Amino acid sequence: MIYPDSLYSAINEHPYKLLFATVSGAHLYGFPSPDSDYDLRGAHILPVSELVGLEKAEETIEVSKKTEEIELDLVTHDVKKFFLLLLKKNGYVLEQLYSPLIVQGGETHEELKVIAKNCITRHHSHHYLGFADTQWRLFQKEKPRVKPLLYVYRVLLTGIHLMRTGEIEANLLTLNNDFALPYLPELIERKLKAGEKQILDEANMEFHRKEFERLRSSLEEAASSSKLPEAPTAQAALSEMLKRIRLSTR
Repeated sequence: MIYPDSLYSAINEHPYKLLFATVSGAHLYGFPSPDSDYDLRGAHILPVSELVGLEKAEETIEVSKKTEEIELDLVTHDVKKFFLLLLKKNGYVLEQLYSPLIVQGGETHEELKVIAKNCITRHHSHHYLGFADTQWRLFQKEKPRVKPLLYVYRVLLTGIHLMRTGEIEANLLTLNNDFALPYLPELIERKLKAGEKQILDEANMEFHRKEFERLRSSLEEAASSSKLPEAPTAQAALSEMLKRIRLSTR
């Protein structure tokens, strides 16, 4: 896939070598509007020389910029921090790692995706339940907008799918191939055409409240019956990978 030149420029200008960089946010979720910014996420590799001194290492790099093409939000974590996040019930880093919108990847990225399968547990449901609750509160604030409502549905369907299959799927259109929620295509179309500030008809609020509660309950049920493990088993493999990466980047 070809991305705007600004994404490649951001990678080339990054002060450290990148293990991977992928696109997240609305583009990953399947409903970018014309005014959506690009969320570029990934993991960078701090050299050993910057880890052994007294200076504080840059574990997280954040860059926001606006070009003639796009608005860009770049966030990368050092590999150790990223690996530690993988070992927690953190759906964000899983979605970044498994995003099919790869701007920079490679063999190590692919190896990490295999190892990280053993980081996924039933307790990732807590991440998606908490995120859905946050987005629902945001949706209820002031005039209800289409964007946070789509985020509510995206988060709940991703969580249910993960609990049932053990696989990360963040694209709402793809998810709806299985869930077949009849109202989602229209909501997505409105977001695609009208942009970030599209307002929802307040007459639909009660319907969406019931759907939120129904799908939230489905996520809780999927978690309770999930065959996913209770705890990650990838720590040793991640530790060995980290050692190899560090020793090859001096």
